[in-house]
Amino acid sequence: MADDRPILMFDSGVGGLSVLGPTRALLPQASYVYVADNGGFPYGIRSEAEIAARVPALLGRLVERYRPRLVVIACNTASTIALAAVRSALDLPVVGTVPAIKPAAEQSTSRAIGVLGTDATVRQPYVDDLSARFATDCAVLRHGSARLVELAEARLRGQPTDPADYRAVMAGLLGQPGGDRIDTVVLACTHFPLVAEELAAAAGRPLRFVDGGPGIARRVAHLTQDQDWPAAPTGEAIFTAPLEVGAPLRAALAERGLGRIAIL
Repeated sequence: MADDRPILMFDSGVGGLSVLGPTRALLPQASYVYVADNGGFPYGIRSEAEIAARVPALLGRLVERYRPRLVVIACNTASTIALAAVRSALDLPVVGTVPAIKPAAEQSTSRAIGVLGTDATVRQPYVDDLSARFATDCAVLRHGSARLVELAEARLRGQPTDPADYRAVMAGLLGQPGGDRIDTVVLACTHFPLVAEELAAAAGRPLRFVDGGPGIARRVAHLTQDQDWPAAPTGEAIFTAPLEVGAPLRAALAERGLGRIAIL
């Protein structure tokens, strides 16, 4: 029997597309509703209290409207602050996004890893906990960048970005004491894999970049195994505030199966 319930993915902007991509690769038979909270963007410079209040309330409305089988909070900042509250409020599986410190520590040979995220993410105690659990023998250096979120948004919209901006971000991480030992960088914001090539070019030396997208995709596939799927999968992108959707962004959404675009 066909089951038309979609998978709902939520982010502050277009960063969660880096999670949607690997999830669709594993589950092409699913329907997807991708929600970009551009009305609250950017989360990385907002207070914890603002995010803790906004995200559960908004997701409650979205779940009531779209009746998904599962919710993915494809945003590190929202997950580290509001995941527990969302799970307690919703009666369905909720998959969060956390910095990929465990796989980074498993792959590092120098035992020094970097964590690039938003300011709100890198200061969370959750990062301390992940480091203590999975990277006890590693130096873990962090750098927060709101600018990198803006660059990723601009790039997906087809706007030019300056290589000097990426060099400044990488210098903020690698220029710290001990930063010369880093061989693996955690992209702890779902926006950042969208500009991974630019970051690699800006680093000035070989680095390994790790993000949580593939792991989230595997988790979603596990939670939905043996479920029925729609006869004709659909994909829709929802924005929480009006915006101009130019041809490059429309094409980027369509490439990821999001052929319909609407304003909440």
